[in-house]
Amino acid sequence: MFAAVLDTCVLWPSLQRDFLLSMAVEGLYRPLWSEVILDELEFHEAAKLERRGHFPAAAQAASARLVGTMREYFDDALVTGWEPLEGTFSLPVPDDEHVVATAVVGGAGVIVTDSRKDVPRDRVPGHPGDLAGRVRGRHGISVPGRRGPGGGDAVGAHGAPSDDHR
Repeated sequence: MFAAVLDTCVLWPSLQRDFLLSMAVEGLYRPLWSEVILDELEFHEAAKLERRGHFPAAAQAASARLVGTMREYFDDALVTGWEPLEGTFSLPVPDDEHVVATAVVGGAGVIVTDSRKDVPRDRVPGHPGDLAGRVRGRHGISVPGRRGPGGGDAVGAHGAPSDDHR
């Protein structure tokens, strides 16, 4: 089963998060994330709930419960040991280095993000492992040169097969 790093920006919209995690529950892929991604999710989810009228303590409790449930259900999703790679990819937005580092250490075949311009394809290094062409998110960034088991297309930016596989 291939693994996909889910960036905070795709976990924060509730319906999108539910869809992505539902596909993982069905065994279509293995989600990956870092402590930083979960911390960002918890922060943004609490802020969203506060803007919608929840009391701060209730909003924080609900966002902590969400992240706790994700940790419990996807107990193999947390990637550790990525920190030495942070800052080595020369991304346009240095704050996004942890996402690529998480993908490399976690052996992800794809990074699912809305921040395509912040994580350019040419800055995502290849690494050993298979990329299953089964999950095609509209914001996928493939690991260059990888194809799925059985020759499936690598997922390109915005979920389209890369030009050389069309």
